Amino acid sequence: MAQPTSSRGTDHVEERVPRTADGIAAALIPARRMEFYRELGTSPVHRVEEILRRWWCEAMLDTDPQGERLAAAAMEGTLPLSTMAEVTARRREQGLPLE
Repeated sequence: MAQPTSSRGTDHVEERVPRTADGIAAALIPARRMEFYRELGTSPVHRVEEILRRWWCEAMLDTDPQGERLAAAAMEGTLPLSTMAEVTARRREQGLPLE
């Protein structure tokens, strides 16, 4: 799938995974999708936002074109690291949310 895209000069940003329960579920592999729905459906209301945020991150990893390479690098301890300042600057340049 494509990386997040930004129309330069506008505020519109299209992400690989929409930040909705259906968007997250659609991006997850089937076994993880059922786990997501089970957790979402059995959790108290005050935890829903936390669950959606965590699973959105999981869905972004599942749909990352370089996901397998990154997972292998993380397991091998060779994953390149970035500071929060570098990540924030890169997201700002790409027009991505900073929340």
